[in-house]
Amino acid sequence: MDQAVTDHFNEFQVGQTESYARTISEADIVLFSGVSGDDNPVHLNEIYASESVFNGRIAHGMLTASYISTVIGTRLPGPGTIYLGQNLTFWAPVRAGDTVTATVTIKAIDPEKRRLTLTTNCTVGDETVIEGEALVMLPLPEDAKATEKGAPA
Repeated sequence: MDQAVTDHFNEFQVGQTESYARTISEADIVLFSGVSGDDNPVHLNEIYASESVFNGRIAHGMLTASYISTVIGTRLPGPGTIYLGQNLTFWAPVRAGDTVTATVTIKAIDPEKRRLTLTTNCTVGDETVIEGEALVMLPLPEDAKATEKGAPA
């Protein structure tokens, strides 16, 4: 990461929101299975999955949820953010070909600890497929890090 962390903590506001959308492909599902080690047949075997409660293959829930991390790490709050915690509720399956929109909204701000509480949601069209809440911490700006280490600011 070449970007220096700037101190824009005071610019955040409750209600501020950002989103990221991605269409899930067959390749995404297969690659996520390989990377995660989750080879549950409900994700990879159409015959098995067609006899499940889902009536066909579904994407990994954590693949879908990973788009929340995309928003947090690249858009809101952005680069350098430290993920402290996340709770998730999975409401509906996501399938190859579905476009998932992950949305993060600032719910609360703790300036003393440099933390944000975020509502996190993933939707496919108008349907909520995942919802939750995350706690993140913003890094110190570069000049504060240097001061902490005893270097001149």
